[in-house]
Amino acid sequence: MPKPLVLDNVKILDVEKGVVIENGCIVIEGKVIRDVGSRGSVEIPKDTVAIDCRGYMALPGLIDAHMHLTGFRTGDFIKESLLVSYETLVARAVKDLENLIEAGFTTIVDAGGLIALGLKQAVDEGSIAGPRIVAAGPVISQTFGHGDTHYLPIWLVDAKSPLHLKQFTSLLCDGVDECRKASRYALRMGSDFIKICTTGGVLSQRDRPEYTQFTLEEIKAIVEEAESAGRWVHAHAEGAKGIVNALKGGVRVIAHADLINDEGINLALEKNAIIVPTLAVSEHILSYGKELGIPEWGLEKEAELYKYHVENIRRAYKAGVKLATGTDFWGGIKAFRHGDNSLEIILFVEKLGIPPIEALRAATINAAEVAGLKNTTGSITPKKFADIIVVNGNPLDNPRTLMDKENVMLVVKEGKIFKNKLETVDR
Repeated sequence: MPKPLVLDNVKILDVEKGVVIENGCIVIEGKVIRDVGSRGSVEIPKDTVAIDCRGYMALPGLIDAHMHLTGFRTGDFIKESLLVSYETLVARAVKDLENLIEAGFTTIVDAGGLIALGLKQAVDEGSIAGPRIVAAGPVISQTFGHGDTHYLPIWLVDAKSPLHLKQFTSLLCDGVDECRKASRYALRMGSDFIKICTTGGVLSQRDRPEYTQFTLEEIKAIVEEAESAGRWVHAHAEGAKGIVNALKGGVRVIAHADLINDEGINLALEKNAIIVPTLAVSEHILSYGKELGIPEWGLEKEAELYKYHVENIRRAYKAGVKLATGTDFWGGIKAFRHGDNSLEIILFVEKLGIPPIEALRAATINAAEVAGLKNTTGSITPKKFADIIVVNGNPLDNPRTLMDKENVMLVVKEGKIFKNKLETVDR
């Protein structure tokens, strides 16, 4: 058993209460937090490893509640899918995981794709460094749905096909019975939760965000299969009716919610659902999309949507709907780059007008709930996992502090140090 780890001389952000503990101390034993508080109130064991945090601020490890490990480096999905080898994409995704943990992300929610299912085991066993991965595996989509890559032959798209592309694949299903079977297929592959598409989207060629996808009965069947296995459903839902259908069907997490209306807001409140707006990907599509190969039809749809998106999410927040931060980044060099995922926190503050403490709560406690981990991570609390970062600067005063990974001085995940720029001593 390793010695207890003590983070000393540290400011501690209590995201639940919205207060900062000055001159604090955190005691970590094994994978979990043993004690936390001001220096005099914490019992420090003998024979420890101590890190002098130099008065910097500790906060819970950050969580991206909706992203994708693809290994893609552009927005040209045809080129990336057909001309880049799967092995190259996996190698790139390993590098993305390293960038994420260096930037202070200790958990990620991969909302669709096969690479994450394989890398999850590699991270868990310590073969590669990265955040904890909570993965959906293949997206479940109707035929001619957002998860159906319309410009490719269907046998390359459907995960049930022996010839499907590992890089870019979904489970296509139509009708209640097929939806149940697809859900079971995803669970068989190791999915931690089920991802479905209840509307069209921006980057699916032949549909639009306001198109509804899956009937209410189909959605309920998928939710029932997920809940029977102790999982939950996370929906891509942009159009108003598709959002309502998802919530009526029992979906727990709504991603994007661009066109959410009053009925959707009220249902989200009633059912205690969480919305993950993914503003960051929209910002990057509009700023860099043409340069990086996003097709014109995608750029046009994003330009139409974004002004409504921000205003509707602002209304949902003011009504009391629970929000979590997720970027929808898929990896890149100039944009959509894993490691820059704190941009969503900044956009919560700068675009939505959310106070920094609540934006940080969305990136920790609320995002942990999206990941199915609300009782084990998301706050610096005794008996929870020791997922903690220490930053040079105060994100409450300037959230952009988190965008520079050089400001992230220490990263601890489940009690293990993954990055340390501070002084460590045995006591």
